[in-house]
Amino acid sequence: MMKRVLFVLGVLEDDDIDWLLTVGQRLEFHAGDVLIRQQQQAEAIYLLLDGTLHVSVASWPDQIIAELSSGEVVGEMSFVDTRPPSATVTAATPALLLAIPWSPLQSMLQQDSRFAARFYRALAILLSSRLRTTVQHLEGEHWQPVVLSDQECSRDMAETISLGGIRFDWLMRRLRDNPTAPTEADWPTSEPE
Repeated sequence: MMKRVLFVLGVLEDDDIDWLLTVGQRLEFHAGDVLIRQQQQAEAIYLLLDGTLHVSVASWPDQIIAELSSGEVVGEMSFVDTRPPSATVTAATPALLLAIPWSPLQSMLQQDSRFAARFYRALAILLSSRLRTTVQHLEGEHWQPVVLSDQECSRDMAETISLGGIRFDWLMRRLRDNPTAPTEADWPTSEPE
């Protein structure tokens, strides 16, 4: 299955990803840990690097409405529209995530218009992909992962995804080689340099 984070990493530049690693926090969740709670404001965008997450909503308490695996992005909708999350996201298995806190991200977006253009383009591609997947799910009875085939990608998109894959592997190596990362208390709140 296509890792949606590849859309983001393929559009951003190497320096952008390096900056995300600098401000990001490496988080490890155990099965059953709640990452995002429905209607409780989130404070970060999360890149799921390893593991599985379940998405549920209060109106269907016993129903998993989506299963997210390595390479998914979580929390981007609330970042874009500043509304509380519309679902709860829970670790189904042990999970490794990179949390990008909103405060320094918002400062960087205001300060660096080129970064902002790349970042919002990446989010637009990501959300478009997610909407297409949702439409395909609505055509079926149950939620199932939707695989994006090579035939569905334009040449430019295929190149973006390929570059994103290289950067995803690089990001994973960086996090494995340096498992210590800032804690939430260390997140910068001032303007980025």
